[in-house]
Amino acid sequence: TNQKNVLQGQHEADKIWSKEGFYAVVIFLSIFVIIVTCLMILYRLKEKFQLSLRQDKEKNQEIHLSPIVLQPAHSEDKTANSMVQPEQAPKVLSVVVDPQGRYTPEIKATTSVCPSPFKMKPIGLQERRGSNVSLTLDMSSLGNVEPFVAIPTPREKVAMEYLQSASRILTRSQLRDVVASSHLLQSEFMEIPMNFVDPKEIDIPRHGTKNRYKTILPNPLSRVCLRPKNVTDSLSTYINANYIRGYSGKEKAFIATQGPMINTVNDFWQMVWQEDSPVIVMITKLKEKNEKCVLYWPEKRGIYGKVEVLVISVNECDNYTVRNLVLKQGSHTQRVKHYWYTSWPDHKTPDSAQPLLQLMLDVEEDRLASAGRGPVVVHCSAGIGRTGCFIATSIGCRQLREEGVVDALSIVCQLRVDRGGMVQTSQQYEFVHHALCLYESRLSAETVQ
Repeated sequence: TNQKNVLQGQHEADKIWSKEGFYAVVIFLSIFVIIVTCLMILYRLKEKFQLSLRQDKEKNQEIHLSPIVLQPAHSEDKTANSMVQPEQAPKVLSVVVDPQGRYTPEIKATTSVCPSPFKMKPIGLQERRGSNVSLTLDMSSLGNVEPFVAIPTPREKVAMEYLQSASRILTRSQLRDVVASSHLLQSEFMEIPMNFVDPKEIDIPRHGTKNRYKTILPNPLSRVCLRPKNVTDSLSTYINANYIRGYSGKEKAFIATQGPMINTVNDFWQMVWQEDSPVIVMITKLKEKNEKCVLYWPEKRGIYGKVEVLVISVNECDNYTVRNLVLKQGSHTQRVKHYWYTSWPDHKTPDSAQPLLQLMLDVEEDRLASAGRGPVVVHCSAGIGRTGCFIATSIGCRQLREEGVVDALSIVCQLRVDRGGMVQTSQQYEFVHHALCLYESRLSAETVQ
């Protein structure tokens, strides 16, 4: 009887456990389903919210690009010797694109066909071993397989219109004021379209092998083309370099290029020879954590492709080294001055603008002494950051000297039409203004004397 009772008790206990277990499983599953449903609802809401934010942001970027004083981009309105027109009534850029997307700003012949890849969704930071910044670039289009059609989108047209007409003319006193207003310069800089190049725009097979950074490419319409060694070899015409307009839009005043690589040193010297450049300005160390540029000149004598390079003299100055070179090809020779500026710290801007200003004044003296020769070649590592600062400062100082006013915004925009990303960070943009301000105070001191 006892045994029977025990077995019966066990059987009832099993029944109770299985009932309780069943209820526990049901409750657990119900809670799990509720949690998953809630999470899905929250995720949908978040997605919807982000989408609406993105649409608003894109709408703002496309249609309204900040009330900066602009001047019409009509080339015939511009006087031959002036980059600015103080007498002209300012206007605010507010572009309306019709439903068909028709919008045709008047664009100079040198830039009209160039579609500006103003696709700057922050997909993620790509650390570039270059000038001094991490770039936010749109890499989403790189894997697309559909053929590239060079039809600028309304957004790209708005970007190009901005680059060709944005202007903020500063008198000397306004320049001094704006240098003290860091946040104003930063917000002004953030409005300027980068105008980076889509790799599909460059129709040269394997051109990637000649780029130091895969996202920093030469704008196709202003790129320097080397004379080909072989008519069928398009790659031999390619170098990651652009002609840059100077003061008052002077064509081919500068060449902005990347620091030569081991496989592009011969191309570099071929370009210097071909373009009859009187001066090379190098604004980078050979190594800053990573390689920034290869040693592309000899100690005394070297042959690079068809160009022989002889070092005649070396002068060590405080912040840069000057080499006097002679280039030879056959019976012809060319004199070239090489400035190597090393006191620009990696990933920063210099503490003082004085050394850069001194370098710029020395280069300007050489440029005047070699009138009738080719562009001044300027390079850092990628050929956009420090290179952009040097060229923008050179143009701005000349404008201050000739006109007594300066339009740094317009200068940087002109540089970016010629080569995407020039003057790469807001800190560099501020630094350009500091250098211009320093030059202005020198001009004032000279006037007093």
